Amino acid sequence: MENNKIVFFGTHSYDRHAFTDLNKQENLGFDLIYHRSFLDLHNADETHGAKAVCIFVNDRADREVLKKLKENNVEILALRCAGFNNVDLASAKEFGIKVVRVPAYSPHAIAEHVIALILTLNRKTHRAYSRTRDGNFALHGLMGFDLYGKTAGVIGTGKIARVLIGILQGFGINVIAYDVFEDKEYEKKSGIKYVSLDELYEKSDIISLNCPLTQENKYLINKDSIAKMKDGVMIINTGRGPLINSEDLVNGLKSGKIGAAGLDVYEEEHDYFYQDRSDQIITDDNLSRLMSLNNVLITSHQAFFTQEAMHNIVSTTLHNVKDYFEGKELVNEVSVQS
Repeated sequence: MENNKIVFFGTHSYDRHAFTDLNKQENLGFDLIYHRSFLDLHNADETHGAKAVCIFVNDRADREVLKKLKENNVEILALRCAGFNNVDLASAKEFGIKVVRVPAYSPHAIAEHVIALILTLNRKTHRAYSRTRDGNFALHGLMGFDLYGKTAGVIGTGKIARVLIGILQGFGINVIAYDVFEDKEYEKKSGIKYVSLDELYEKSDIISLNCPLTQENKYLINKDSIAKMKDGVMIINTGRGPLINSEDLVNGLKSGKIGAAGLDVYEEEHDYFYQDRSDQIITDDNLSRLMSLNNVLITSHQAFFTQEAMHNIVSTTLHNVKDYFEGKELVNEVSVQS
């Protein structure tokens, strides 16, 4: 395979092991070059000599970065994730750089993480674990509520959300949903009900964000939408950080309007997530305030992180690039029209 180099950015040991192993197991013949740092304008020259570049959620592929990739003769940008909001697709098209992604790696992984956040926040098992390790077996402050009979509002009804809805219904939870594109056949088959956002805010005990980030839904959760919600509502976000205005979320938590929040994503996560910052001061005021609240649970964009999901990500990513090199149809290509 001529010029078979793929340059990776934002990698960790588990990425390097997984991609290297599958490359050998399937005899794909790629020359894999790994970088720990996130892709940005400062390190874009590291792509020199490669036709393919692979990035993740916190790498940046804006116009200036893509221009540099074009100058280095990069032809394809492979995202090892489903979301592509960090890529300037219009510029990629202008520069003739193909963009591919992993549209579905494991909806079960994400959906099950949502449930983990809900159960932990509701029954406060994280706080009970810390207490009992210190010999404190008191129950005060640990009361939760039955999930049975409650109403969950799911925003977005794609593959992940549909797995989540099935699990929620298994708990006896009534599910209402909002989606820009309502699937009436799925609504009838699943027993959910599509409602307006205002109705979802008004009726939901738990709200889960399972939609992609677009220009239209940035800060979907803000002071105005929070004001429409039930007192004590639980908000879960495993989608994208900027779906929530962090300052408004903090204020809603402090006032008691929001009863709990489970965040696997954060709008300014680029500077923190996937890094060990334990010996440094967290200078992001909103993140620091959220971390200080005992009714907030933050995980560092790990909802995808299961063995099955990692295998699917690695396999799909490498075969996306292989298909391009072999001139085959790019079934997972994204473009301005996507």
